[in-house]
Amino acid sequence: MLLLLLLCSSLYYLFHRKGYLPPINYLSKKSTQATDLQLPLSQVNLLNYNYPITELLTSPIDKSQIAILVEKSQFRLTIYYQNQPIKSYPVVFGANPSGDKLQEGDMKTPEGIFKVRDLYPHDSWSKFIWLDYPNHDSWSKHLQAKKLGKIAWSASIGSEIGIHGVNHNTDYLIDEGNNWTWGCISLKNKDVDEIYSIVIVGTIVKISP
Repeated sequence: MLLLLLLCSSLYYLFHRKGYLPPINYLSKKSTQATDLQLPLSQVNLLNYNYPITELLTSPIDKSQIAILVEKSQFRLTIYYQNQPIKSYPVVFGANPSGDKLQEGDMKTPEGIFKVRDLYPHDSWSKFIWLDYPNHDSWSKHLQAKKLGKIAWSASIGSEIGIHGVNHNTDYLIDEGNNWTWGCISLKNKDVDEIYSIVIVGTIVKISP
């Protein structure tokens, strides 16, 4: 009996790691995301883009008051401080940008409310701000899509979604609006470096269509 339990646990862990099954507490744990997050949309295409963020925020910056809004339709990422828009940046997305991410390999950028899971330097893309995709809501949409026949039951949900820069000397990908990633949000390296300096683990990131 113990051997069978260990075998089942090992198989569950393996399938969860590969994105085929949700975490074991999925059914009992409700989403902890701030679904009531209300961020007013900026009416300016790129708000204060030519100003360093250190000139726009009074030091010392309370990083717990930073939030990020990503508008896919506008190719724009906006930093908010104490719920007020401070600065916007041009961004690009996955190679198939229209619609929400439902499975691994669909080349879509997920939509919803996420949190920064981790952040670290990246050899190719300057910095990587790792989001907590898939979260509870991501799993709900993924499983519902399977029930409705929108994706195959064998599909994996995917992982490793984040905000990052570009390869050296390829800022033109952002200028041209080239959606080159597999689902991540990409900025120019100088821009992701600036954002990296003011966010922390737990920072809210809202991605809208």
